[in-house]
Amino acid sequence: MKASQALARYIVDLDDEQLPREVVEFAKLCVLDWLGSAFAGIQKPAIQMIAELVGELGGHGQSTLICGGRSSVVNAALLNGAASHIVELDDIHKASIIHAGTVVIPAALAVAEWKQCSGSELIAAIVAGYEVCYRIGEAVTPSHYYYWHNTATCGTFGAAAAACKLLGLSEAQIVHALGSAGTQAAGLWEFIADGAMSKHLHPGKAAMNGILSALLAEKGFTGASKILEGERGFFKAMAKEYDETRITAGLGERYKITENSFKVHASCRHTHHAIDLVLELLRDFDLDPQEIERIHVKTYQVALHITDNPQPDSVYAAKFSLQFCTALAFVKGRAGLAEFSEDSLWDPAVRDLMKRIEVSVSPDIDAAYPHKWAATLEVVKTDGDTLTRHADYPRGDVENPVTRQELIEKFKLLTGALPAAQTNHYLAVTADLERLADMSVFFSR
Repeated sequence: MKASQALARYIVDLDDEQLPREVVEFAKLCVLDWLGSAFAGIQKPAIQMIAELVGELGGHGQSTLICGGRSSVVNAALLNGAASHIVELDDIHKASIIHAGTVVIPAALAVAEWKQCSGSELIAAIVAGYEVCYRIGEAVTPSHYYYWHNTATCGTFGAAAAACKLLGLSEAQIVHALGSAGTQAAGLWEFIADGAMSKHLHPGKAAMNGILSALLAEKGFTGASKILEGERGFFKAMAKEYDETRITAGLGERYKITENSFKVHASCRHTHHAIDLVLELLRDFDLDPQEIERIHVKTYQVALHITDNPQPDSVYAAKFSLQFCTALAFVKGRAGLAEFSEDSLWDPAVRDLMKRIEVSVSPDIDAAYPHKWAATLEVVKTDGDTLTRHADYPRGDVENPVTRQELIEKFKLLTGALPAAQTNHYLAVTADLERLADMSVFFSR
């Protein structure tokens, strides 16, 4: 069976009542984690611009907007997806390099609320969406990732899968939906050169396009039947190297959503290994930045493609600077949402330490990527001592996990601007999500 058809059959066959308990619980954590990032993003200028545009476009009040009010199901997915990606605290999957939560969950929530699906149906749709986009991402990674933002491209398929599941589409309809999703899959990394707002648009449009693809398929609209594996399909057009077997290997035997990683630092995931190592050193030693002669971060090539920026000139660009994030962690002892500010960006102590930070590729570490997102940190002190730390997995990876309670505390921090009653509502409703009869009551009014 070819890739597109295999995924379509998987989506149809996935039974919400047969999901293992641990998968259900993990999916609920993904929803809670997504919600925190989305609420934290609503006041950012880029999201306010999208919200203003959504208001101007209008639309039937089918689904809730994370910033308040209602709009069409596709507009809600657009805004809610964009809002959840902007503070750089959304989930990530190592092997596919996809922030699935920012595309799959806003698409699934918008459709589930509109169609009054149950919480268990929502969970199954999310599991299906993560499975589909992760498998496609793994098939084209890492070559696809150099030009293309996997969350935007592969994520479109995941959003379509989730929407198809909730709409109850047939196998043939899903193949067409995937075809329409693939022909809309886009998202180029060039935005990073300018620190442009395009990155926030990517997950919103991916969520929106996934729903659009499913709704059109429901009406009989056709799409390419071999959008992944065809001669002019996604694989051949968008990856120099790909492995089609990653689509079907073990499909239906395990649940890839449980491979998901959660972020604890408010920056690009490719900076987290260095931040973790700095914080580990600070716990073990009383280090003054003035005592440091130089710092050397050795990591994999992709991390440098995305985060080798010795002179970031905006707070957002700083989140994609390995040099800045390493120095920030040394000077501030944290790299949370509050630490990424204009004051920190131009802090003389941070800027001075950045001048003494070198980043490079380690062949051994590079060979292990993307299975391991590793780094080695070498700190040479002015007295000649050298301190070395190594990590194969950043905190929040399955191999280096955070606890459920830590994710709850993260959620409370990110939703600090909400009334306490609202925060408590979301903690309660996500904890009991599989027993919710009607998703139209999910959002607190």
